[in-house]
Amino acid sequence: MTDPNLAIVVLAAGQGTRMKSATPKLLHHLAGVPIVSHVLATARELNPAVVLAVVRHERDQVADVISAHLPAAVIVEQDHVPGTGRAVEQAVADLPPDFSGDVLVLNGDVPLLDADTLRELVERHRDSGAAATVLSSIVPDATGYGRIVRTPTGALDRIVEHQDATAAELSIDEINAGVYVFGVNALRDQLANLSTDNAQGEKYLTDVIGLLRRAGSEVAAVPVDESWKVEGINDRAQLSEAAARLNALIVRGWQLNGVTVHDPATTWIDLTVTLANDVTVLPGTQLKGATTVARDAVIGPDTTLTDCEVGEGASVRRADATLAVIGARASVGPFAYLRPGTVLDEDGKIGTFVETKNSRIGPGSKVPHLSYVGDTTIGRGVNLGAGAIAANYDDLTKHRTQIGDEVHTGAHNVFVAPVRIGDGAKTGAGAVIRKDVPAVALALSVAPQRNIEGWVEKNRPGTAAAEVARRARSAQEADDGSQRQDG
Repeated sequence: MTDPNLAIVVLAAGQGTRMKSATPKLLHHLAGVPIVSHVLATARELNPAVVLAVVRHERDQVADVISAHLPAAVIVEQDHVPGTGRAVEQAVADLPPDFSGDVLVLNGDVPLLDADTLRELVERHRDSGAAATVLSSIVPDATGYGRIVRTPTGALDRIVEHQDATAAELSIDEINAGVYVFGVNALRDQLANLSTDNAQGEKYLTDVIGLLRRAGSEVAAVPVDESWKVEGINDRAQLSEAAARLNALIVRGWQLNGVTVHDPATTWIDLTVTLANDVTVLPGTQLKGATTVARDAVIGPDTTLTDCEVGEGASVRRADATLAVIGARASVGPFAYLRPGTVLDEDGKIGTFVETKNSRIGPGSKVPHLSYVGDTTIGRGVNLGAGAIAANYDDLTKHRTQIGDEVHTGAHNVFVAPVRIGDGAKTGAGAVIRKDVPAVALALSVAPQRNIEGWVEKNRPGTAAAEVARRARSAQEADDGSQRQDG
């Protein structure tokens, strides 16, 4: 149910210079989705009347991602006046004129804050009748954070930014988490009173708290139980720390849902992955993107699947696959590379040192080892011999190879596309197939073997091979002479 009295503002205008990246900070990925998308998903869970996202730096890139993940979000562009206070001021100006509820302000770079914590914050704000309620946290090292300054009775007095804090204020270990709930009318009144008279020359949203206090309004600060929930991401070290924590939560969630994960420390699972009960994930495995794995499948060890579909009871070992479909009870690996467009049907096999691309391998068919299968359709019950190559590219165009049902090929075959192998056909070892092979025929491309005696001594004089050849010839001549004397 939509909460008609709740509006959410997501602050997404920051430059993120500490990431030292051409990619905007909020668009760096965390568990498979951009940082800001985690915040948008949380906002969606709260069912607000409206979500407003404030953007500025790399405006188009950030706005496109926000719109893709939350199409209903209203994009607000911050002007040249810096500061979170100005960002919220412009967002509030875009609220419907008749909105009279509460405004929840979230930071786009705080991705681990969950909806339950925010629901509790909003409820406590409403129950207390405060004009503003701030989420706070107790941390061992408060460097860089705004401090929560309380009155002698423990009530919230004001928030002071680190740069503007006195020595006594810097000793405070309760920090501002940057998450606020305001009554919209009180917020509108005080936003107009903000100034840039501070160390940063910005309009601080935190100053609204002090202004409300001086106006006689009640304000409150509510500490969150687990400080990691409100940790922001400002650099790549913090990104990796957040990724590890979130991944641990994701892995544990799947374990509690019936998935066996042998080594959570080396298993990485994106938020967008779907796993069925009784899936087994072995060490060193990464499951990414929209990958889905059906029950009883075994994935790993040392396997990366990106946007793949794995069927029931399949096995994928030491493999790398992207945009591939692996059927029920099929086997992949070890050391296989499945490129986009690979479809391995049920009971099929892609074996050791095999690369596939844009190909369908039919039910029960096998490509066991040392092969490249590109732009190929393989029927049912086929076995490709070791070293099979689908030569699909003629420097201008990719061509397809068609292999029918129950075809068995010899070792080291090359199929020069476009070519069709009929049902039940056979090919000999070393065959280079340039023409279509009729059904149930045997295709050979065998040239008579020719041995040129003495070639090494004549053409490689002075080499070790020539010396070995000379000794062998001398021994053979001596043996032939002995046989003549005996005769």
